[in-house]
Amino acid sequence: MANIAVIQTGGKQYIVQEGQELKIEKLELEVGSSFEFDALLVSDVEATSTTVGAPAVSGAKVMVTVLDNGRADKVHVIKYKSKSRYRRNVGHRQPFTKVKIEKITA
Repeated sequence: MANIAVIQTGGKQYIVQEGQELKIEKLELEVGSSFEFDALLVSDVEATSTTVGAPAVSGAKVMVTVLDNGRADKVHVIKYKSKSRYRRNVGHRQPFTKVKIEKITA
């Protein structure tokens, strides 16, 4: 069954399928633990049926397993103003949680 769902976490929405791995905003969960998201939209590709929730589809859940917690590559933020000897270089590493979509139930 090729289900597609839309979940929301960390202020962002993600289109997910079963077996997919993705990096989301950091969650305070242990590696190996599982939890579930409410689905905002569920679509069955084979039956061409789509259910949209308001805001979530009742009874639709997305089961997720935590694979890893980490930090992304460093992003350099450089500020420069000409003719004033102003230069600033600041680095940032965004924390993330890598998860695997185990099951989508509608």
